[in-house]
Amino acid sequence: MIIGTGIDVIDIDRISKVLNRYGERFTHRIYTSVERQKSESRVNRIESYARRFAAKEACAKALGTGFRKGVFWRDLEVSNLPSGQPTMILEGGARQRLEKITPLGMTAMVHLSLTDEPPMAQAIVIISALLKQPNRSES
Repeated sequence: MIIGTGIDVIDIDRISKVLNRYGERFTHRIYTSVERQKSESRVNRIESYARRFAAKEACAKALGTGFRKGVFWRDLEVSNLPSGQPTMILEGGARQRLEKITPLGMTAMVHLSLTDEPPMAQAIVIISALLKQPNRSES
């Protein structure tokens, strides 16, 4: 069952201008330390920051709050599964909101797709809820 969807498109040049103007003041306000480290290690670091910015926007939309009601930028972190597939880690107010919108007896999964084709970067987030699987020890 889908419980939230969000999409965001951003002009990579906009992120470039903000990075040039505000530098670490911007990156420390918006991105987690893991995201900053990952983006700074990339050849195309500005595109990396732009994709992550779009992912945070899309996820906040999928939660149904945007960046209000206790959901903050660094509550949302773009991460990768062992396979390399991108996903989101939610903390703080974002985690609380996710728990609130997840139906009882279900577990939420956050699906993320990222892309960029300069001058644009895009992210799509789908939050789905799956029935909880009982622990084998509970059976």
